[in-house]
Amino acid sequence: MAFDLQPTLGGELLQIRPLRPEDWGDLYAVASDPLIWEQHPNNDRYKEEVFREFFRVAMDSGGAFVVIDNKDGRVIGSSRFYGYEEEKSEVEIGWTFLARSHWGGIYNKELKQLMLRHAFRFVQSVIFLIGPNNLRSQKAVEKIGAVRNGSRIDDTGRESFVFRLTASP
Repeated sequence: MAFDLQPTLGGELLQIRPLRPEDWGDLYAVASDPLIWEQHPNNDRYKEEVFREFFRVAMDSGGAFVVIDNKDGRVIGSSRFYGYEEEKSEVEIGWTFLARSHWGGIYNKELKQLMLRHAFRFVQSVIFLIGPNNLRSQKAVEKIGAVRNGSRIDDTGRESFVFRLTASP
């Protein structure tokens, strides 16, 4: 069975569905908050021209999602599957951001649980690449059980810490 990089997934708090061009306005409204990006290596992603490129790459990736709050149907963020390697039985979850109104754990936890449950149907290992200064994201993936497993240079030439979560037997 082939890995479906863009399923529609639903939980108690959230719905996750494939990112579409018409999501630009709603997603940029969330991403335009500079505080979301303050610890991120791309801390200027709140700027429209920078986020426009992020959005284009997300659309081209074939694995990007928009995250919707079930309570009111509002777009509250995005995430992505990337770098699926069948021979390594591995996929990355990344590029995740949520509106600050949805920080604090329960939304990110459900988002990751939905994505992990789907990923572990196809792979044995999920990785998260996180910038060394992005302590908030490091703590978030540690909360769901990911363990730091070295570092690597990412696609942009920057060092990222590798956090790994392995499927339970």
